Amino acid sequence: MTTDSPAWVPESCTLPITQRPLRLAEFDDLFATSLLAQQRLSPTELLWRLDPAAEATARGLIGRESSCCSIFSFTLAADSHTLRLDVRVPAAHVDVLDALAQRAAAGITA
Repeated sequence: MTTDSPAWVPESCTLPITQRPLRLAEFDDLFATSLLAQQRLSPTELLWRLDPAAEATARGLIGRESSCCSIFSFTLAADSHTLRLDVRVPAAHVDVLDALAQRAAAGITA
């Protein structure tokens, strides 16, 4: 299973299938333009450090994602020089977090 395959998207996702590639493109764009680092804190939790200028974009994206995919828990907070975005999933959905981590690693700008 690759991150280009829709197989890793959880069944609980209510985003229409035709809109999923657009949402992935939004995440890819955030990763390519604003992701400075990522750290796997546990199997079920990722930490992304973003350029603070991406706050409005990140807030909008995680708000839209939260409304259609209830498996995610996002926490966004400002650090001294970066924007910290914690992403958590239930243990049953580690594969989804793995796929996002893989996509993010491909786009880190640091």
